[in-house]
Amino acid sequence: MRRFSFAPALTLRGRKFKGLRGYAGKPFHPPLTDVPIGAYTVVAGLDVLSKILHGSHAIVAAQLYKGGTFTMWGGAIVSLATALTGLWDWWKSSEPGTQARRTINAHAWTMITATVLVVVDLILRTWVYDNAAATPWRVLIITLVIFVLIILGGSIGGELTYDYGFNVETAGDSPVWAKSEQDVMPDGSVRGGPTPVQPG
Repeated sequence: MRRFSFAPALTLRGRKFKGLRGYAGKPFHPPLTDVPIGAYTVVAGLDVLSKILHGSHAIVAAQLYKGGTFTMWGGAIVSLATALTGLWDWWKSSEPGTQARRTINAHAWTMITATVLVVVDLILRTWVYDNAAATPWRVLIITLVIFVLIILGGSIGGELTYDYGFNVETAGDSPVWAKSEQDVMPDGSVRGGPTPVQPG
């Protein structure tokens, strides 16, 4: 049997394009969230290490803090596209008065709050404490609050996907779950493996 089969996962042929929402089965928002969430998580770690090492490794502490600033900027820049695609999902994929919409609202407001704090954090890092020898306490506290908020917001977003199936093109009754040597492509065509014997 073929053990590695990933052509259907990479193709866009046969997938409906949904504008800023992405393609059917390939939404833009979920993968974009990985960048700011990952960046803000790394920043939290760098800031904590910078504070811990300030007394014993001053040069390393300063470099960790500076690295955290650059990483925060990277996450913030990508978060613009993340927020835009999330807004489009909210507008086009959910209806007011539903539990899904309420969950989306909770996710959105949690992430908006985190983003406002990211802006404050970046202002402090870039213009107020740019030459700090280690992460200042004010910056560290804000960074840790951001970290807690993104964990909470990411969990709420995961609820939408994994519990509610929001924006998911379900494959539960798809031929891909049947034992076969063939790949079923998004447009319904079949690729690879021996041609099945037709009955009669």
